Amino acid sequence: MPTTALWLYIAAINLVTLAAFRFDKARAVAGMRRVPERDLLLLVALGGTIGGWAGMRLFRHKTRKTSFSAAFFMIAVAQAIILMLIDMRP
Repeated sequence: MPTTALWLYIAAINLVTLAAFRFDKARAVAGMRRVPERDLLLLVALGGTIGGWAGMRLFRHKTRKTSFSAAFFMIAVAQAIILMLIDMRP
């Protein structure tokens, strides 16, 4: 069972990721310099998958960019596989 610290980390990284997607969308709309996709995907890879997915849906952001969506999907699948492997440990 995950510890309290792990749950706090998961909540924090997902909130930060959601905020980063919102910030990037606002900058895109304003025509300002954007958050690099590499940074958004790094946040997702660090555990912010749910926040990233919510940001994509809530803000309609990065949903039409095929390369970003593919990278996002690959990260999510890798994380799911890792969780399944951890769950299968004796």
